[in-house]
Amino acid sequence: YIGSNDQTSSASFSSTATEAAVVFMTDIEVSAPENAATLVTFGDSITDGALSTPNTNRRWPNVLAARLLARSEGAPIGVVNAGIGGNRLLHDPAQRVQFGVNALARFDRDVLALPSVRYVVVMEGINDIGHPGGGAPLSEVVTADEIIGAYKQLIARAHQHGIKIFGATLTPFAVTTIPNYFSPDKEVERKAVNAWIRTSKAFDGVIDFEAAVRDPANPDHMLPAYDSGDHLHPGDAGYKAMGEAVDLSLFR
Repeated sequence: YIGSNDQTSSASFSSTATEAAVVFMTDIEVSAPENAATLVTFGDSITDGALSTPNTNRRWPNVLAARLLARSEGAPIGVVNAGIGGNRLLHDPAQRVQFGVNALARFDRDVLALPSVRYVVVMEGINDIGHPGGGAPLSEVVTADEIIGAYKQLIARAHQHGIKIFGATLTPFAVTTIPNYFSPDKEVERKAVNAWIRTSKAFDGVIDFEAAVRDPANPDHMLPAYDSGDHLHPGDAGYKAMGEAVDLSLFR
């Protein structure tokens, strides 16, 4: 909530605008049992929960956290949402600073430096494919091989710290309403990235979010019931399907 002018001495706060991003907060630390673990969901706007209903905690990491909290076996696991809207693996923001520094650069701060991290789920790469030619210059076009190279770096860095790292497939984005974000050539790159995630065995496990939300009758598209309307970001039902698609046995 954003207010105009200096309101520091006011007994109540008068807001004139809202912003979905958590702009100033860096982290919240809580007391936890000694055997507790942290799971970081590391990604872009789809992990951040863009276009889910505000103030209702319906992002897929919220759904996953609730499921982990409800299970009776295993150590308690807290979920940290490290999703940043517009974030990319390989490039810093071309236009909007709030997209954050590239994922390779922020991995230490947003994953490795957190307490008790035992697991990380990576869902990054769709903006590397989609932004060039629209929200980023064409000089920043990347290939599936370059995205895979970034994944390999994250995997190696996580394993150096004894952290299990899981790869999440990139969800459909055909005919998105975001100008110049989708093209048939970009779809080829997305499919190549997903094929590698599924078959390489480089990650400690795979979470197939594409399979969870795609339209079986039109697999390049998101199922309409799961679509927020922009054909890139899920709505509440889509985020719920994603959170419920995660195999909890990955986190023992």
